[in-house]
Amino acid sequence: MALLELKDVSMIYNGKVKALENINFSVEKGDWVAIMGPSGSGKTTLMNIIGCMDHATDGEIILDGISLAEVDNKKLTEIRREKIGMVFQQFHLVPYLTAIENVMVAQYYHSLPDNEEAMAALKRVGLEDRATHLPSQLSGGEQQRVCIARALINYPVLILADEPTGNLDEANQNLVMKIFHELHDEGHTIITVTHSADVGKEAERCIVIEHGHIKKTYDNHHQAIAGYGGKLE
Repeated sequence: MALLELKDVSMIYNGKVKALENINFSVEKGDWVAIMGPSGSGKTTLMNIIGCMDHATDGEIILDGISLAEVDNKKLTEIRREKIGMVFQQFHLVPYLTAIENVMVAQYYHSLPDNEEAMAALKRVGLEDRATHLPSQLSGGEQQRVCIARALINYPVLILADEPTGNLDEANQNLVMKIFHELHDEGHTIITVTHSADVGKEAERCIVIEHGHIKKTYDNHHQAIAGYGGKLE
C-alpha cells in the first residue's frame, strides 16, 4: 500500500477558480518525489493539501492509511503534527530561541521536549556545536539545517520540503541537498516542492504541475514517462 495516494484531487476557490483539477499520483514508502512548476501552477496548493494544512474540494487523499477527507480540521492538525515533518523556505525559526530550543519546540507540540533527542537531531545535520546559537547567529544554510533537524525530531512518516534551498547560496544548497540524499538513503520518504530544476533533478521522480494539472512525470533519469492526459511523450 502506498504511503500517500491522491485520487482525482481538485481544489476550487470561490466556487469557480480551479487551482487543482483531477490530480492523481501515489508515493511509496522510501520514495523521493519532487513536485515542480512555475509560480501560480498549483504546486503550493498541492503542498498545503498534502501537508494537512487544507482540505481538498474534491477527490480523496490517503496518508498512511488515513483518508484525509473524512477528518475535521482539528484531526487534520493532529495528523500533520504526528506524521509530517515540514521544511520551509523561510525557516520559521523562533528568533529568541536557540537552535536546540527551536528543535525542542516541535517536541513540545508532539509529546515532551527531550534535550538529548534534540541534540542528536542537530548532530544528524552537523550542528551540534551550534546548539546554543540564536537564529541571528546562524547562516542561512545553518538555519535551514535546524529546520531539517526540527522536521526529523518526531520521526515523521513523510518529510515535506517547500523550496528548501530557495534562500541559500550554491554551497549551502549543495550541503542541504546532501542531507536530503542521506535521509533518502536511510529510507525516509521525501517530497520536495520547488520551481528549481537543480533541486528537482535530485529526486527519484518529478511531477510537473502546470495550470492545476499534472503536465508530465519524469523518472530518476529525467526521461518523460507520462504526459498529462495519459499520453506518452
